[in-house]
Amino acid sequence: MISLVQFRDADGDRGVAVIRDGGVASRLPGVSGTLALARRALAEGATLDALTASLGDGAPVDLASVELLAPIDHEDPAHLLLSGTGLTHLGSAEGRDKMHRALDDTAHQTDSMKMFLMGVEGGKPATGAGGAQPEWFYKGDGSSLVAPGAPLLSPDFALDAGEEPEIAGIYLIADDGTPVRLGYALANEFSDHVTERGNYLWLAHSKLRPAALGPELLVGELPAHVEGVSRIVRDGETLWEKPFLSGEANMSHSIANLEHHHFKYGMFRRPGDVHVHFFGTATLSFSEGIETREGDVLEIEAAPFTLPVRNPIARAAAPAAAVKVL
Repeated sequence: MISLVQFRDADGDRGVAVIRDGGVASRLPGVSGTLALARRALAEGATLDALTASLGDGAPVDLASVELLAPIDHEDPAHLLLSGTGLTHLGSAEGRDKMHRALDDTAHQTDSMKMFLMGVEGGKPATGAGGAQPEWFYKGDGSSLVAPGAPLLSPDFALDAGEEPEIAGIYLIADDGTPVRLGYALANEFSDHVTERGNYLWLAHSKLRPAALGPELLVGELPAHVEGVSRIVRDGETLWEKPFLSGEANMSHSIANLEHHHFKYGMFRRPGDVHVHFFGTATLSFSEGIETREGDVLEIEAAPFTLPVRNPIARAAAPAAAVKVL
């Protein structure tokens, strides 16, 4: 397996490093970004793996001495879409059910549990068939994508700033409207769980937050079993830590089914657009009563990714959102 890392060197020049089988990072000659590399691969009818192999490895790159960038970006952030799905992992319904169940704890299933069970029963259809629809949400455009190590800005009105350790699929829409998966990234989907708990119809509000990706774009297929660790570090000490599972072996939906229900909409197949689609999680510190605060560092790591997602929490200033009448 190979992974691609975008960076900016000491001279301010952008580059892409390739890591082969978790080894040394080497600069790809003549490549300034993963999107440019993907466009070239499409134009030449080559895979990313084959194209990087044909380019050869340049000089070694010390990733600790360069500025790491998000593994994908777009020169026009409006043409990069962040979205995701929820209730997709085995075990993911428990925490959500606790949040959404009425205080009198009636015997009826919540809508969250009903949707989760729909995925368990029909989320992995036969090849070429459409299965159960997952929950879907919008997070923002490319301006909401946070670089490695940069602060995750929680809005001034937010009631919570919680981590969500996930895998995200990275896609480019080809000139003929075909979605092309470039690879996968380790991700922190970052949400406001207190707002969501207030009313599940506020889920859309709770997801309008920034998100962070790890520096690596993992090229090829995602392993069926992915195991990692999510932690919160406060004042240099680990406040909370828990393992998490992902990959199709631990999911109630297949990745193909999640992709089908996203890209079946024509508006998401606009040529030239980039999509970052989050596949969900079953592990949240919020479900265990943890309250994050400004300055906490959210860390997520998982093999086969060699680099973690690591970002501090910060709070944004109050916006000037008053509407003028023209």
